[in-house]
Amino acid sequence: MTFHSLKSLGMAAILAGSVALPAFAETTLTAVMQAPLRSLDPHLSTAQIVRTHGFMVFETLLGMDDSYQPQPQMADYTVSDDMLTYTLTLRDGLMWHDGTPVTAEDCVASLMRWSQSDGSAKTMMEFVDSIEATSDKELVISMKSPFGPVLELLAKPSPIPAFMMPKRLADTPVGEQIPEVIGSGPFKFVAEAYRPGDQAVYVKNEDYVPREEPASWTAGAKVVNVDRVVWQAMPDMQTSINAIQSGDVDLIEQVTIDLLPLLAMNDEVDTGILNPLGAQVTGRFNHRLPPFDDPQVRKAAMYALDQETLMQTAIGNAEYYQLCASIYGCEVPLASDAGAEYLEGSADERMAKAQELLAASDYDGTPVLMMQPTDLTVLTTQPIVAAERMREAGFTVDVASMDWSTLQSRKNGWQPVSEGGWNFFFTYWGVAGIWNPLVHSLINGSGDDDTWAGWPVNARMEELRADYLTAGTLDEQKEIAEEAQQIAWDDSFYFNAGEFKSVAAWRTELKDIQSGPITLFWGVGK
Repeated sequence: MTFHSLKSLGMAAILAGSVALPAFAETTLTAVMQAPLRSLDPHLSTAQIVRTHGFMVFETLLGMDDSYQPQPQMADYTVSDDMLTYTLTLRDGLMWHDGTPVTAEDCVASLMRWSQSDGSAKTMMEFVDSIEATSDKELVISMKSPFGPVLELLAKPSPIPAFMMPKRLADTPVGEQIPEVIGSGPFKFVAEAYRPGDQAVYVKNEDYVPREEPASWTAGAKVVNVDRVVWQAMPDMQTSINAIQSGDVDLIEQVTIDLLPLLAMNDEVDTGILNPLGAQVTGRFNHRLPPFDDPQVRKAAMYALDQETLMQTAIGNAEYYQLCASIYGCEVPLASDAGAEYLEGSADERMAKAQELLAASDYDGTPVLMMQPTDLTVLTTQPIVAAERMREAGFTVDVASMDWSTLQSRKNGWQPVSEGGWNFFFTYWGVAGIWNPLVHSLINGSGDDDTWAGWPVNARMEELRADYLTAGTLDEQKEIAEEAQQIAWDDSFYFNAGEFKSVAAWRTELKDIQSGPITLFWGVGK
């Protein structure tokens, strides 16, 4: 095929300084992702870019289809009538990228490592009696008592999926990066070409045997139709726009909404929403450090912040965002208006309420350290706007700018701000990772050290999350979810800043673009 300018120069400009790749006679798909890839261990990060990287290389025992239903992926399964025994049988043809066969023992080790990293997996393990490999191809999960969401958790695509890896990698202690990236998935990671934060390269796994079922989200046949995928970082969105216009890149995962008109007149570029679920922007408080260890101070900040202002600044076009109180997603089955009182009134009325609450609290002027990512466009503006709103309410606010990878690392520490700690930051969560109380990491009220950053403590929230596991009907689940949502607002677990849909752009020569909870590169042709 004919490559455009950058490609016709041989990917030399992209791959300069890296070890030469094998020669490919066919297709290369070059993408600008929503954030640079700096971490390669998909068990250690909830960042979307790391999760997308994970699905390129690794697989899960079960996948989730576009109806939120778990489906066989690496394994077929049976469940005993008493729901105490889950038998998973690995399908034929599974091989690790190093040429060794996938075994049940590998999968047991992977599940154990995953269960130490993912909050909902930790909850599941409280009900697990044992996970054992009964043969090379069969593993059995035995439960102490019934736990309804076992299959859903094995299949969930977010925030930390149950990725399988060779036992020698899965035995890497949690907290340490795996020493190499070896999975069984449809793409192989090219370690020699990786430049952290700049470039990641994947090649088609020629030995991969897809399932026979039609592809649906992370389930079904993962058929790769290109030879190589290159993730190339760009310094800013305008540069990315110029690159896709000229054909130097094939896809931009997230286009800044205000720049969409630049693409509208180019009949060689299409735009659209590839993730129909959308994502919610969330402003997270550090509940362990002053001043947000005080619930009244948190509540004052909640009123100072304003969904409409934050969404208008970050997204701009109301066609692509939605405001709601629901912490599970605006349009999911568990959505409700619980906590909506915290969003009522105009921005000015809310500011007056914030000033009143802060003046009546014990706030002593302790500075709020707000982290701002500089290389993730969709989250760059919210900290600036939020800082101004909070200053108007009476807070002292310092904005610390850093790249997204640094923020991701720093958020995990609860040391004092003077020693590298933090008080507040924005992130966003795909709805697939927050759509019920069990998977929603931000409403874990245990306060445990190894829970997701922020560490709120609320005993009633933990009771509700436990009750959700045994709820027998959707009505019961809705009742529990509604009370949990009210607590999340009342106790200021975090600020729900609104929901948005990401718009992608791609060259029209790309065929069969896939939709899903993440950007999917299987099924796409060129």
